[in-house]
Amino acid sequence: MPTLPTFSALGHGPLVLLLHGSGGGFRAWAPQVETLASLGFRAVAWDMPGYGHSPPIEPYGFKGLAASCVALIEALSADTPGSAPVALVGQGMGGMLAQEVALRRPDLVRQLVLVATAAAVRPGDAYERYLAQCLAWLDEGKGMTEIADILLPRLVGPGALPEGVQLASYCLATDHGATWRRALQAMRDFDRQAALADIHVPTLLVGGQHDRVSPPARMQAMAQAIGGARYAELPGAGHLPHLEHPDAFDALLIDFLNQVPARLH
Repeated sequence: MPTLPTFSALGHGPLVLLLHGSGGGFRAWAPQVETLASLGFRAVAWDMPGYGHSPPIEPYGFKGLAASCVALIEALSADTPGSAPVALVGQGMGGMLAQEVALRRPDLVRQLVLVATAAAVRPGDAYERYLAQCLAWLDEGKGMTEIADILLPRLVGPGALPEGVQLASYCLATDHGATWRRALQAMRDFDRQAALADIHVPTLLVGGQHDRVSPPARMQAMAQAIGGARYAELPGAGHLPHLEHPDAFDALLIDFLNQVPARLH
């Protein structure tokens, strides 16, 4: 069994596992952890392997990351006997990983929330251009703090909550550059587009109106490919809607989680 990653947990009730993006860590979900716990959920935010105090994996790719995530879900479920499968929430790379877990172990997932993510990264598309730019900055020798200062203003939309942007910047600046590089490289090979129709759990997709990395049209197309999925767009938000407009995002998330899950056919 893979070594369990580190995580933060708060609250009691139905399990919600929050998966951060490539420039993140467990703190990237801090607003949602507090909200979920206050409303009767057990909110868990992990540090993806290689992030924070979570040990890295070899080779670094979605298969290994999914195995680590599954091990954590099983450990958390064992800690709460009789608990239902997890609600999986992922942003960016975390949304890609959420798709991977839902496809590999659908028995462990009761609901799926995909935030500002993609089903595939193809040469020349918006996501691939974003990854290429980030890798170029690393190749130029820029440090993570410098990259955070350059990148965050490009990721967020107008009117983003300053505290949310500050938290996102802190998360990226404190990531390990070597791990971030490997995460970016792993995303360039991600492609689950053809498998979206095989996702049969209630799914919510959340996009930002001004997201240049995961444009709304791409998120809408993903929703159409997943049977019964719903797409919601946050006005004024960019690539980090959960931090830019946490109250509006939380309202969407809680409403979806409170719906009675029904596996789709």
